[in-house]
Amino acid sequence: MVKNSFISVITQEEKEENSGSVEFQIFLFTSKIRRLTSHLELHKRDFLSQRGLRIILGKRQRLLTYLSKKNKVRYKKLMDQLDIREPKNR
Repeated sequence: MVKNSFISVITQEEKEENSGSVEFQIFLFTSKIRRLTSHLELHKRDFLSQRGLRIILGKRQRLLTYLSKKNKVRYKKLMDQLDIREPKNR
């Protein structure tokens, strides 16, 4: 199995202080998404992990939408920091 190259840059004290913030939740979802994506590259037929990935993607998208409506500056900073693409508008 491939080791995850995405290493947490947040210390344990910051995790305890900011665990409820929107940015921290998006950060955790992003790390889970990257880990699951690397897993699915090796195990293409793992359908339960694919379903879990879709669920996490939806949760992260809802949080990103909320953050973009509340504070555009924090949203743009987080998108650049985590290297996430802008969602397509319908």
